[in-house]
Amino acid sequence: MNQPRTWVTEREAGQILGVNEKTLNFWREAGYLKPGTHWRSSFDAEQVPWNPKVIYHIRWCKEVIEYWKEHDAPVQNLVA
Repeated sequence: MNQPRTWVTEREAGQILGVNEKTLNFWREAGYLKPGTHWRSSFDAEQVPWNPKVIYHIRWCKEVIEYWKEHDAPVQNLVA
């Protein structure tokens, strides 16, 4: 049985969460998604240091999005 990966690419996170990559970026900048907890820079050695790719902890992202939905924060309406 395949276990889902914990950390996923920005594209995969967008598909799983049902939003585009710009929205994920906006949620990071707005503080809904916290660095080190919900997202981090990828450790891919092929990336240039001044433009690292972001990866997301999908379960924790889902949890915080559900939290904000329950507390009437318009996270689904907050788009870039």
